[in-house]
Amino acid sequence: MEFWWSLIVLAFAYAICRFLFMLIPPNVPSIDVDASDVLEDVNQTQGNGFIYCEDTFEGREQQSDKKVRCYEPATMKYLGDFPALMPAEVEERVAQARKAQKIWAKSSFKQRRQFLRILLKYIIEHQELICEVSSRDTGKTMVDASLGEIMTTCEKITWLLSEGEKWLKPEYRSSGRSMIHKKAKVEFHPLGVIGAIVSWNYPFHNIFNPMLAAVFSGNSIVIKVSENASWSGCFYFRIIQAALAAVGAPENLVDIITGFAETGEALVSSVDKIIFVGSPGVGKMIMKNAAATLTPVTLELGGKDPFIVCDDVDVAHVAQIAVRAALQSSGQNCAGAERFYVHKNIYPSFLSQVTKIVKSVLAGPPRGGKYDMGAICLLEHSDKLQALVDDAIEKGADIAARGSFGNLGDDAVDQYFPPTVIVNVNHTMRLMQEETFGPIMPIMKFSTDEEAVELANDSRFGLGCAVFSGNQRRAKEIASQIHCGFAAINDFAATYMCQSLPFGGVKDSGFGRFAGIEGLRACCLVKAVVEDRWWPYIKTKIPKPIQYPTAENGFDFQESLVEALYGLNIWDRLRALVNVLKMLTEQNTPANSKRNND
Repeated sequence: MEFWWSLIVLAFAYAICRFLFMLIPPNVPSIDVDASDVLEDVNQTQGNGFIYCEDTFEGREQQSDKKVRCYEPATMKYLGDFPALMPAEVEERVAQARKAQKIWAKSSFKQRRQFLRILLKYIIEHQELICEVSSRDTGKTMVDASLGEIMTTCEKITWLLSEGEKWLKPEYRSSGRSMIHKKAKVEFHPLGVIGAIVSWNYPFHNIFNPMLAAVFSGNSIVIKVSENASWSGCFYFRIIQAALAAVGAPENLVDIITGFAETGEALVSSVDKIIFVGSPGVGKMIMKNAAATLTPVTLELGGKDPFIVCDDVDVAHVAQIAVRAALQSSGQNCAGAERFYVHKNIYPSFLSQVTKIVKSVLAGPPRGGKYDMGAICLLEHSDKLQALVDDAIEKGADIAARGSFGNLGDDAVDQYFPPTVIVNVNHTMRLMQEETFGPIMPIMKFSTDEEAVELANDSRFGLGCAVFSGNQRRAKEIASQIHCGFAAINDFAATYMCQSLPFGGVKDSGFGRFAGIEGLRACCLVKAVVEDRWWPYIKTKIPKPIQYPTAENGFDFQESLVEALYGLNIWDRLRALVNVLKMLTEQNTPANSKRNND
């Protein structure tokens, strides 16, 4: 009894010590990142640092192939110029990253975790700055920047700190019946240089997401940022550089490059793996270029996610979530719902709740606290959105509600689109088939769960889905039948906040996964290793009947061995084992010798 009491006391003392240790904050140094040239009040006093471009809709279209010119989408005010790198320059940057990776591959997980902690500390202490930069470069509001940029990135860092090393350590597997004397494992080694080509809609998170996984798994990474978000990307690069320097990482381990199509093409042909976030059309070109060098590819190509509402939900609650899903990131949907299917029994009440919310939404300057939506990032994208609405109306749809514009100011440009609810829609309309990337909410009725599943699967995209029902089993059953990469049950986009889960889709939404265990290991060379379990006492020895020259009963031996190992009936296996042992003990004459004697 005294022995057990001693164990209990020791276990309790250990738990107390662990708890007290958790109370001690880790020693994480602060980093200093120069942000003087990205603050608006500073730029306004620097003459050419903040210039209004009068030819607002010609600015990006007429960019030189030598540089990327950046503007605020809300006002088209000039932000800065960045080089459009030529193929030879890209290859040189990748070569420098490759040298750095060979050093970093030998780094400890302790050093890698410290890098993550430094980043996390800076992000938490500079949330407003990071969101403001994202807001200015893409037109999203500060709240949307916080939700989509800050929280997801902090969650990923926290998950890597907690579990990253665990999933990169060798993983032991069953060695099977025939190899019981062996140890079987999977090792995860860095691939080398990861290349990433990322989109504009989440400029902070889209850089940090692949970078964190690549660096933590021992790789270097070169990221081509979108020409529509190069200004913010180059500032965020400073944060990464400062954190790497603080842990003594080699220079050029992470690099950000800017440019246009040929810059991206050169990156694809230079790296050991490419991660692409963008459109299906460009994704196909990436695959074609990667095929020339057999470079592995992960593609995330957008979606047309269905949002299904059954007739047993809390309508007011789900309506609020639905509007947030439709207007995610100021209409810059990424994994945002773009098709809404509502059971006919609650359709009138759901529509009433949704229209009430949407009518209260204000579009305006993105950083203004009173505005729910900012500017559309891409030039002339509001024209495309209106064309989709016009096509739907021509085919019988109706506008049920629209939000309104706030006071845009004298210097605002035509880069806004009001949040819009469309009813009487069907799948012949482009609005229900093409990725919108805009604050439009098309709502369609359904009568049965089977019909909802059929409608949801009637799409060339298959990224994610959201299903709402008062009966959780019902919601899970519907979600299980939708052909997509992830599903949220009675919630929206919850899967992306669980950074242990993989992210990616099927069909035209792409293939491969980033985030989660699968995304982390996708940055690795996955190597299978087998070794002797009891070396040097037990070694592999070829049985005499199948040694060269093979005995006459060699096949009989193999036949009995297979049945002894894998037979379904225990008595048959035992009988076969007896035959195997018998043949091993017999003195067989090799077939070659017999033929020679003949």
